[in-house]
Amino acid sequence: MTFHVELTSSARKELKKLDKYTQNMILFWLDKHLEGCENPRLYGKALTGDKKRYWRYRIGDYRVITKIKNDRLIIMVLTIGHRREIYKLTIL
Repeated sequence: MTFHVELTSSARKELKKLDKYTQNMILFWLDKHLEGCENPRLYGKALTGDKKRYWRYRIGDYRVITKIKNDRLIIMVLTIGHRREIYKLTIL
């Protein structure tokens, strides 16, 4: 049982706003660590408080916020952003 990574349309838009180097770094990290993994919780941390159903992954100065769907074996990437701005978003 391995997990598959999917990006939401808003995550794709946020990714396109970043420079090419950062885009490649994030996509490479997601492909290397999360795509096809058996336990995606090894690489990230759960958010706290009322957002504890979401997981964050640290990739340099950027954070990827996801929701892990165990029943369908999917890691849904919700948002991507710089560490100083990502937690202020109201998407979560």
